[in-house]
Amino acid sequence: MRIAVTIFLTDETLAPVRLARELEQRGFAGLYLPEHTHIPVERTTPYPAGGELPREYGRTLDPFVALGQAAAVTERLGLGTGITLIAQHDPIGLGKQIATLDHLSGGRFTLGLGFGWNVEEAADHGVKWRTRRELGRDRMALMRALWAEEPTAYDGEFGSVRASHAHPKPTQKPRGPVVGPRTLVGGAAGPKLFAHIAEYADGWLPIGGRGLSESLPVLRSVWADAGRDPAALQVVPYAVLPTPGKLEHYAELGIEEVVLQLPPADETEVLRVLDEYAEYV
Repeated sequence: MRIAVTIFLTDETLAPVRLARELEQRGFAGLYLPEHTHIPVERTTPYPAGGELPREYGRTLDPFVALGQAAAVTERLGLGTGITLIAQHDPIGLGKQIATLDHLSGGRFTLGLGFGWNVEEAADHGVKWRTRRELGRDRMALMRALWAEEPTAYDGEFGSVRASHAHPKPTQKPRGPVVGPRTLVGGAAGPKLFAHIAEYADGWLPIGGRGLSESLPVLRSVWADAGRDPAALQVVPYAVLPTPGKLEHYAELGIEEVVLQLPPADETEVLRVLDEYAEYV
């Protein structure tokens, strides 16, 4: 099983260059970074985990800039977002960022995407909460047009692009309906989410990994009904606090990669936890 990590990198934690080097030296498979552009002070959206929103949410580094630094000082480490808030981006600009990072890293990028939880943050980007999933789907389709081998136009419900010369292209070749880098959709199990995964992604990025024994058969059924290759489905539990029993359970379910949660702490504390996690690598 491949063991990757995620962390809220901020202006108060260790730097991405140091972390990336330490991860590659220890044999970890990848580094996934979350995204929040800002956290409005006046908000009514509750923190999904309950209680006060942790300080790091309003201090996160831009994941693409941080992953670009990580890519420059490593050769094998996978690089991913967990997650890109796709509805909050201009898809033409985001498509260029993704393709550039994937190209410069030699195809090491994983696009973990999702639809968010903070209504106020999304609203400041002009996102209507009720249609955010449809907006995200539309933006993925527009980016697929830009990533296509030949100039391809797209005219969707929320955006359009003329047939264009758009380089670089993501390194990975198209596979079934999926165009672009390895793509995983985050979110809670449900028919809408699973439909999105089967339509345009390589798999699922479930936070915490709870309930997989019940939800995985449902996802596999939706995937098969969409005509996707059963062997191609990837499920990557995300932000996991590990125990040997938990990882063994994931392995029994056929899961091949797990993303462990690191604390948003200083260098000393993060490296201490990394040493603990190294026993699972």
